[in-house]
Amino acid sequence: MARAAKKDAGNDTISLIPDDPNVPRPRLHKLIIKNFRAIGAQPVVIELDEIVVLVGPNNSGKSSILRAYDLVMKQGSNEGKLETEDFPNGIVDNAALPEIELQTIVFDKAPGDRWIGATEDGEMLIREKWTWSSPNVQPKRQGFDVQKGDWDDQVPWGAPAVANSRRPLPHRIEAFASPEIQASEISNLLMGILKDRIKTHKTGGEGQEKSDYDQLMESISNLQKNVVESTKAEIDVVEGQVSALLEKVFPKYRIKLDAKPEVDPEKTYTPFKASADLLMGPQDGYFSKVSQQGSGARRTLLWTALKFVSETKTPNDGGTRPHVLLLDEPEICLHPSAIREARTVLYDLPKTKTWQVMITTHSPVFIDLSRDNTTIVRVERAQDNAIHGVTLYRPNRSKLDDDDKRNLKALNVCDPYVNEFFFGGRVVIVEGDTEYTAFSLVRDLFPEKYRDLHVIRARGKGIIATIAKILNQFSSSYAILHDSDQPETDKGDKNPAWGMNSGILSAVNSASDSSAIRLVACIENFEAAMFEKAATSDKPYNALVRIRDDEALQTKVCGLLDALLDSNLPVPDGCIRWNALEQLEAGVAK
Repeated sequence: MARAAKKDAGNDTISLIPDDPNVPRPRLHKLIIKNFRAIGAQPVVIELDEIVVLVGPNNSGKSSILRAYDLVMKQGSNEGKLETEDFPNGIVDNAALPEIELQTIVFDKAPGDRWIGATEDGEMLIREKWTWSSPNVQPKRQGFDVQKGDWDDQVPWGAPAVANSRRPLPHRIEAFASPEIQASEISNLLMGILKDRIKTHKTGGEGQEKSDYDQLMESISNLQKNVVESTKAEIDVVEGQVSALLEKVFPKYRIKLDAKPEVDPEKTYTPFKASADLLMGPQDGYFSKVSQQGSGARRTLLWTALKFVSETKTPNDGGTRPHVLLLDEPEICLHPSAIREARTVLYDLPKTKTWQVMITTHSPVFIDLSRDNTTIVRVERAQDNAIHGVTLYRPNRSKLDDDDKRNLKALNVCDPYVNEFFFGGRVVIVEGDTEYTAFSLVRDLFPEKYRDLHVIRARGKGIIATIAKILNQFSSSYAILHDSDQPETDKGDKNPAWGMNSGILSAVNSASDSSAIRLVACIENFEAAMFEKAATSDKPYNALVRIRDDEALQTKVCGLLDALLDSNLPVPDGCIRWNALEQLEAGVAK
């Protein structure tokens, strides 16, 4: 869309809500944080998508990232100030002041050409930055002037309150917020929907050109302008009389009353009181405030409200403000059977076209790679104790085709914990249940040796390449163990399972450094390679019993696992390292 640097007639305020309902709402593009709490001089860069999942160990800074956007949106209030503890190491150092940069993509009515940059895709981009010089003071806000290529003390959209109304509205829900804060946020979610519906209501039906609310706001705005115009003579008298008194002390000084009408008529009128009370109780019984309910009831009501928001149709007149949900640990207080439903609710929110979601989680269940709108960021402390944020996965970089997405959707259903590899550690992909059981057993038998091992069960040879494509985005080193199978079936036909070897090799070769990926095949399958004959039934259970009771077999399985983790170690008999189909063919032919 062409750039649109417009101003409303008669004032300098600009709405980011497009007039055309087909034009997308503004959205957050990037959040850059440094020198904030445990985040040091090395910036943490969060690339925002419709869904952003922050993973990482406890106390690694994930919640600080959620806090960052909420913080800049509260500038002008006490909540927009920092405390001494928010500065690195609790020390105010002028060379390392807390700084947060926010990049917002806009589509219509941007605040002037000097502020409009562009993303790699050519979308209009506004950059703003906040710097805190000391505790308990408001931050210095700057805008990036693209015409001079530097930060400027003048800012897009002017005053903080006006600027905040032009960005997505944050809804921050902390993991252990007070009952009052949780109740307030649930109420805000529901009231937001109600207010949106009021703003689009038309008493005269669809034939009515403007909504009742728009007509009211227009009337209030006109009234304000008329009042100011009608009192202009009185204003002139006041200016003259005060100026005459002022000149006796300060010769040739005068005053001027800048009595413009209020630019935001919504400040003049609201259909509801500032804070609505949300009550809950049994039908025909006593309804008490939600803040007085138990934590389980409040959390359940939160998910109910979010589900309602996700299923509520967006008004089609372009009047709905964009929102961003900032949610700490959504798995808290959820019954296992409710986790999948909660994940669906979160992933459905962006379908309304007005929501983005950023969560922190320790649960791989809240990662759904079958969607096209998910970014995974791992937040962790390095050896120097500095916080780092690494984008592990973005859909537009994964090169997943439709078959890959179907594979991931099926895998999410079969194994909700498959995404554990995003949480760090050494990764080994295996094809099926038997090898997964074998490696899981030796990991439990030797916990110190394999403490950080993640075994990914692909649940089928065809899914191995899909998982490898995902790992290629962020892991420079991982291992794959699969069955070689035979080139032909017993009937002499081409074996489809053999053909999958090419797909696995292709996925490995697409990595930035394929030599760091350890690719091992079992000739002809895992059972034959380890046990010298395949079990006819209950393969995983039989494998567990045999390995548990046979020390020599334990040693052999450990040898295979060690060879997968270290390319310098030899693979056991019955297995082969390979990086070309000719090698694999030769190994099978022996």
